[in-house]
Amino acid sequence: MDRIKTEASGGCQCGAVRYHVTAVLDSSHICHCRMCQKAAGNFFIALIGVPRDAITWTRGEPAAFNSSDKAARGFCRDCGTPLFYDYPESRHINLTTGSFDEPARFAPKMQFGVEGRLPVFAGLPIKAEGTTEETMSGLVGAIRASNHQHPDHDTDVWPE
Repeated sequence: MDRIKTEASGGCQCGAVRYHVTAVLDSSHICHCRMCQKAAGNFFIALIGVPRDAITWTRGEPAAFNSSDKAARGFCRDCGTPLFYDYPESRHINLTTGSFDEPARFAPKMQFGVEGRLPVFAGLPIKAEGTTEETMSGLVGAIRASNHQHPDHDTDVWPE
């Protein structure tokens, strides 16, 4: 992935958390996997990679939920805006494209997690890169085995 120098800012809906980036990766994408659907509360999530040394949190700090033992989801603890997807072994963090002040600058180029894609989105004019198994090579089993995400049904207590 190419590193692209840029200046861009963003943050959460209420403004309690803000960030500034000086570079992004050529990786703007949407992910349809079920974990991303739940994290975004939507049909898919839009993300773009940012090198760790290129992001500065300029106001507040995001909270994080470990959606598995391998990945964390960042959000504003005040308003709940999803802000990032992170697996610490990576040299970059994936920020939610919609949290940028000018998200149109980072239009998605790829689709991942297509096994979870709803049929209505099958015709999106964005290249489909493959299933989560294919694109996350080796991490899927560990994530699935340590999933802390609430199941897709009501439970009497949580965690179970």
